Amino acid sequence: MPVKIHDTLSKTKQPLAPADGKTFRFYCCGPTVYGPAHIGNFRTFLVQDVLRRTLEVDGLALCHVRNITDVDDKTIRQSQAESRTLAEFTEHWTKKFHADCGALNLLSPHQEPRATAHIKEQVEMIEKLVAGGHAYAAADGSVYFKVCTCDHYGELSGLDRSNLRTQNVNSAGDANDADEYDRESVTDFALWKARKPEDGENFWSSPWGEGRPGWHIECSAMSVKYLGEGFDLHGGGIDLCFPHHENEIAQSECATGSRPFARLWFHSAHLMVEGSKMSKSLGNLYTLEDLLAKGYRPMDIRYALISGHYRQQLNFTLNGLKAARSALEKMEKTLRPILVRLGLTEEEFRAWIKPSPLVTTGMFAPAWEKLSDDLNVPAALGVIFSVLGDLSDPTLHDSAVAGQLEAFGAILYALGLDLFTAADEPAAEDIPEPIADLAEARWAAKQARDWANADRLRDELLQQGWKILDRKDGYDLEKA
Repeated sequence: MPVKIHDTLSKTKQPLAPADGKTFRFYCCGPTVYGPAHIGNFRTFLVQDVLRRTLEVDGLALCHVRNITDVDDKTIRQSQAESRTLAEFTEHWTKKFHADCGALNLLSPHQEPRATAHIKEQVEMIEKLVAGGHAYAAADGSVYFKVCTCDHYGELSGLDRSNLRTQNVNSAGDANDADEYDRESVTDFALWKARKPEDGENFWSSPWGEGRPGWHIECSAMSVKYLGEGFDLHGGGIDLCFPHHENEIAQSECATGSRPFARLWFHSAHLMVEGSKMSKSLGNLYTLEDLLAKGYRPMDIRYALISGHYRQQLNFTLNGLKAARSALEKMEKTLRPILVRLGLTEEEFRAWIKPSPLVTTGMFAPAWEKLSDDLNVPAALGVIFSVLGDLSDPTLHDSAVAGQLEAFGAILYALGLDLFTAADEPAAEDIPEPIADLAEARWAAKQARDWANADRLRDELLQQGWKILDRKDGYDLEKA
């Protein structure tokens, strides 16, 4: 049976197979590199990674494209606040993103285009839209997509355009050219944004004058370049469904005259933290570095973020992260005596964590069926623990157990879980939980500009033998 996912557009489960019969082509919206990615971002990227790995185990040839947004309102604003060039600023955060991806065992995309390296392609697509009557230039040299020329605008997200207001100007009466806008407004969105003083030196030439592309056009231009005018699957977080993905569909199909832009759509639900929406003000916005500083391992974090079904909100908690570590340790503890029985080392078993056709038969086949059916990771994990217990049966022949372990390795590959990694991880100074909590409280106080409390907590940390070193995006702890 082929792998199936829930298609956002048709609202039905659809099998995943290449339309051209050769290569399954899919595009995923990547990060905007203006700071460290947080665990909400990584939940989406990890779900996409599990999908890719599952398709690899299923034997499909793939072309996976994920972009880097390195020019938009946020990157320009933050780079200028730090007095750095846009290229220097975004390169720093791109490297940080790649390092975090490596730690979390994400596969690299086959292509990772950057917006600033594809200005030409974006301008050419805008020119086609203007020539076709789907876009117009404003007096200041900005270019806007004319939403009314796309009859099917809103089909993906289920928007009822008759109940929505069109908002072409903001409250100040200026053109509404923000990269992002509210769900209740359908706006003629910016394809090209005329140069403004606040953009500094971040501009390019175009037929409409100096400026820069809007946020939405980059994904259309780059996906068409690397995947063609119609491809198999487009993925992203549910927050991108409107307006970003609606805008991608409209501008792509109107520019190319080819429909559909993407045959299928794949969206993952929001991540909650401790029952609330992530927010700096609530102190519950975690980056990978924050969680590593608390003593958790990358595999603990990966397990926790993929353990819920991708279409359901996941409530991330520190207790849940501890439970993820316990689950991995239980998996390893159950597996060790089986390996000893077969005369295998832990390192030799890790070499079996790779795609294998054996996954479709035998004791782990039910886990594969759950994973193949809309990436039901929690159900697959339940099967794994049950089967590992069965494999401990001493009456099973060693050769049969070895075959089952090869199938288990394929399941682990699909999930991206790498067992027995503790010895591979660099030794880190163990930070006691009370110290980590004090440091978090101190950082929250600093973010809230509660300087007196921040200083008090810093002094308390020093008294307990720990020094806090601030960075622009967080802090480090070390023994005083």
